[in-house]
Parts: sequence; structure tokens; C-alpha cells
Amino acid sequence: MNERRLVACLMKCVSMASDDEAVKNALIVDARARNISHNVRCTECGSQSIEDSQADIAILLRKLIRDEIRAGKSDKEIYKKLEDDFGETVLYTPKFDMQTAALWLSPVLVAGAAAGIWAYKKHKQKTNVHIMALDLVRGVSLTPKEKETMLDILTPPPSQGARKPFWWRR
Repeated sequence: MNERRLVACLMKCVSMASDDEAVKNALIVDARARNISHNVRCTECGSQSIEDSQADIAILLRKLIRDEIRAGKSDKEIYKKLEDDFGETVLYTPKFDMQTAALWLSPVLVAGAAAGIWAYKKHKQKTNVHIMALDLVRGVSLTPKEKETMLDILTPPPSQGARKPFWWRR
């Protein structure tokens, strides 16, 4: 009697272990499918991922992705298949090549241009204050000693050690 219980218990443990393995595999497939689905644009909606969309094509693509995962394909192979079937625009992250270089580099170029413009304006702002003050002093009748003192006060000090870039020189 105890042997039967022991065998039944062992059989139950083996079936539970295989059930746990099946649940674990299902969770892995689901996690991979969700990850891929978040990175694929719905071809009908355009503004949503297929994970968020309820369009018929999105539902079919989610099923296709899960079937491909169960068939043992890697994420890269699935992305390649989707790109071949629907074009590069179906992916949210386009590849970096000569056609998309402007897309990838434009934020860096815009930020660099903005920083350059800001630095130039800051430089002009500092020098313009001194020029305006010097112009005011030149229009006022002062003794030569007073003019020399005012020029000494209002003339900006020379940069110490650092040379100004050629575009900032006057």
C-alpha cells in the first residue's frame, strides 16, 4: 500500500515538474513576444505598437510572433521576417545606414548648432556692454586723466592664457 502511494506521489511530482516546465516555457514565450510586439509598429494604426493596438492585423502579427518563437526562431530572425514582409517602417528603431544617417545624426547636429549659437550670443553680449560703455565715455567731455581712468575701467581685461577662437576675434 505504501509503495503504491509512493509511486503515485512520484508520478504526481513528475507531472507537476513537467507542468512547471510548461508554465515556465509559456511565460518565456509570452515575455519575448511582448518585447518584440512593443518594438513593432501597427501597419493599420501607425501610431501604436502591435502590443497596444486592437486592430485585426495587430492581433494576427502578435499570433505570428508567438508562433515564430515557439518554432525556435531568434528575436533577430523574427524582426528580419517582419521587415522583409512589411518594410523597414514596421520597426520602431530603424537601422543605421546611409539612408537613415540624417535621422540618427540630426539631434546631435541640432544640439551642436544650438550650443554654438548660445556661446556666440553670450560672447557678443559681454563685448557689446563694453563697447556701449566706451561709446558713452567718448561722447562725454572729460579731462585726459578722467578719460584714461574710464578707459582702464571699461576696457575688458585680456584673456589669460586662452586664445580666442578665430571667429570671435575682432
